[in-house]
Amino acid sequence: MTLTTATAPEAAADGDDLRVWPASTARLPHGGLAVGGVPLTEIAERFDTPAYVLDEAEVRARCRAYRQAFPDAEVLYAAKAFLSRAMVRWIDEEGLGLDVCSAGELELAVTAGFPPERTVLHGNAKSPRDLATALRLGVGRIVIDSPSEIARIAAAVGPSGRQQVMVRVVPGVSAGGHEKIRTGTDDQKFGLSLQDGSAQHAVTRVLRQPQLELTGLHCHIGSQITDTAPYTAAVRRMVGLMARIRDTHGHTLPELDLGGGHGIAYRPGEPALDLPALARAVRTELSRSCAAARLPEPRLLVEPGRAVAGPAGVAVYRVLAVKQTGDRVFVAVDGGMSDNPRPALYGVRYAPRLVGRTPGAPPRTTTVVGRHCEAGDILAADVPLPGDIRPGDLLAVPVAGAYQLSMASGYNLVGRPPVVAVHEGTARLLVRRETLEDLRSRDIGA
Repeated sequence: MTLTTATAPEAAADGDDLRVWPASTARLPHGGLAVGGVPLTEIAERFDTPAYVLDEAEVRARCRAYRQAFPDAEVLYAAKAFLSRAMVRWIDEEGLGLDVCSAGELELAVTAGFPPERTVLHGNAKSPRDLATALRLGVGRIVIDSPSEIARIAAAVGPSGRQQVMVRVVPGVSAGGHEKIRTGTDDQKFGLSLQDGSAQHAVTRVLRQPQLELTGLHCHIGSQITDTAPYTAAVRRMVGLMARIRDTHGHTLPELDLGGGHGIAYRPGEPALDLPALARAVRTELSRSCAAARLPEPRLLVEPGRAVAGPAGVAVYRVLAVKQTGDRVFVAVDGGMSDNPRPALYGVRYAPRLVGRTPGAPPRTTTVVGRHCEAGDILAADVPLPGDIRPGDLLAVPVAGAYQLSMASGYNLVGRPPVVAVHEGTARLLVRRETLEDLRSRDIGA
């Protein structure tokens, strides 16, 4: 479906900061914005609201940036951030592998044509269906997250089979933007502890299983990390464990997966992880640590998800109501925590913007809320929006491509929004809007 190509943008107004928007974002006359050459107002008119807009060129550019920063590493896109058949195709064409966490993600990828041998299956509690699907489709590696998985996977492989696996290690490095997304220490559910010996014990058990081929170690220390120091600390500890495995078992592991968690900016001025700096720091530390341990350098794997999809997405909402309660101004939109639970879960802060008309009043402090029956249904607290904002206006929220639709729910039976891809002045529907009929069809009770 072709939409109108954006005209030349207006000059930027003071404070009109588009740094966290997709690179293709252009200003239009009368307060409009276009992404990928498509005006956001036309997206709203044609596809209704709320809607997610995904810039294909931005996704591809970010994939290429990772390939350039880590030319000798295996870059795996973390499907949990956002997955669709089109996303699978873009990732494949850009030469990335895929990190999946369920049979559902794996099945979607493989049925969309993605090579299963370039996938890695994660999960702290893999179901029998997850493992059966992974083995049936020929997943590249399975990351072992608990001792019980070792025997389960070996039994499922069978006496004549062989499956490549990695062991997820908790290296004792605390990093991440919120306590609920810090996964590198022993006080959370993922992985096997380096400190108490659980990781070493698991490695020993895996090496005794002829059906399992241990290709390397895995760690993931958290999410929304904006500093390179936690990654270099993790490299040192993981290389130390690899050296002990070599000394104890005579087995040199060829791979080291450092996970993802690369932080991005959601609002102008916020810090983001410097990708080239990360690559240099990790490469330097890996060389130094391996030389000190007299180990050959393992091949690196990295797993960006948010850093690829997040900045490529924009959420578009329509204002339903405006009211003042005490000293606070509330702007209610036609979406909310059913399509973006992250503010309620992690206190994430966004920078919504009026699009489609020129404001007629100076900004005032406003709280953008959703339509759901929860006091915590807040999309953006205490943000500047024009003082004349009114029902019918459009608000656009950048950095909406990751962990929004993938975490969406059916709360209040509102239905999940569509995803519209934009590229070079055209728009096409990737994921259709969830309808009332979709919701009704699942309810089969009388």
